[in-house]
Amino acid sequence: MNRKPNESFLDYKKRIIDSKSASFCGAKWYNATIWLGSGMTTSCHHPPAHAIGLEEVTKNYKAIHNTPHKKEMRRMMQKGEKPTECEYCWKIEDINQNNVSDRVFKTQIYTDEALNEAFKKNFSEDVNLKTLEIAFDRNCNFACSYCNANFSTKWASDILNNGSYTNLTSDGAGHFSSEAIETEPFKSTESNPYIEAFWKWWPELSETLQEIRITGGEPLLNKNTWKFFDFFEQHHGSGDMVFAINSNLGSDDVYIQKLIDKSKFVKRLRLFTSCEAADKYAEYIRDGLNYEIWKSNLKKVLSEAKLESCNIMMTINALCLFSITEFLDQVLEMKSAYPKGYLNISVNILRFPSFQSVLTLPLDIRTAKSVELKNWLLRNQESKFLSDFEIESLNRLVEYLLTPDDSPHHKTSPIEARKKDFKSFYTQYDNRRRKNFAAVFPDELVSWYKSI
Repeated sequence: MNRKPNESFLDYKKRIIDSKSASFCGAKWYNATIWLGSGMTTSCHHPPAHAIGLEEVTKNYKAIHNTPHKKEMRRMMQKGEKPTECEYCWKIEDINQNNVSDRVFKTQIYTDEALNEAFKKNFSEDVNLKTLEIAFDRNCNFACSYCNANFSTKWASDILNNGSYTNLTSDGAGHFSSEAIETEPFKSTESNPYIEAFWKWWPELSETLQEIRITGGEPLLNKNTWKFFDFFEQHHGSGDMVFAINSNLGSDDVYIQKLIDKSKFVKRLRLFTSCEAADKYAEYIRDGLNYEIWKSNLKKVLSEAKLESCNIMMTINALCLFSITEFLDQVLEMKSAYPKGYLNISVNILRFPSFQSVLTLPLDIRTAKSVELKNWLLRNQESKFLSDFEIESLNRLVEYLLTPDDSPHHKTSPIEARKKDFKSFYTQYDNRRRKNFAAVFPDELVSWYKSI
């Protein structure tokens, strides 16, 4: 991070971001997620992905990041205009002017000099990335309830074998209507121009990147992931560049062991895994997960791999609230077994599909869960195993749960449509995945669910 010693997030925002414009965010220049399998990209995990022009990429390999759309967003931010696609951050800031939105967290990882250069740069010029999350395909052994066929082959199999989910009308519901064959436009026997463009850019890109992060699907199942390990071995750990991997840690033992063995060749290896609930709740939400195996694999990697850090990414959806404090207790217990700062959590509030948002739940349940989480924070605020960032993120969730506005994001569907889709989706989810909503969740949620 590039905040000054003892500088708060708000003070940093005033000094670096607000001094440029009312809407500036460094991620629009220096950060990207790129899905090479389908040719899609976005500047962070909040805006929806957009297509990368195939013709543009054949002329300029840097176009896999520097799309006309992103360049327009940069122009708007230089002018202080607020792109609609970034409304998640505007919503967080509008709730309370002292709230710190993700654009502050995303910006503070870059140097003041790099941010000044971005702000002054002609918006139409290409920019080399500094942080990149990349996916080569959607091959995955999980089919999490909040995911879809665009990012999981197991989800695609659900749709292929059982047909589309029906009677869903709210925004985001369309993700459950198709096996998303468009996300694999190139056959395994064909060359993929997006992947070719990336590897053409890689020699230059590797000189500017602070971090390369591989996601999927499940990246341990993709051969390109292991090509990066070869690169780091050949380049003596590759200096200060961070190599990060998103893994559900649910693949076969051979892949977990290979990750451990290959980790010794990387100077700065970071692992990101996902979970946001405990035990049976987690297994319901994240279909394919065996919670005890996940914990066992996590502890094995933490103990045996050569890691700089490990982050548990929490996707805050309506169902995780019913065991979130138990999960946090278990995380704190694991944190205590490793050096301070080695194991971390990040809190990512789900917005799509909106019927799975926490704001689809009735206010009385949200209020109770907000109080429960606030009390957990009060009990643990002095813990040496919670960072300022983690506390800030959890406090933000406490406030978000009390949001009077029932709109999770811009132009969301009405609450009644979202409630009906909640019931319809999980009824079908139970039938397809051999699960039982009423047997897993507590009475207050089940009663509301049955009343819909």
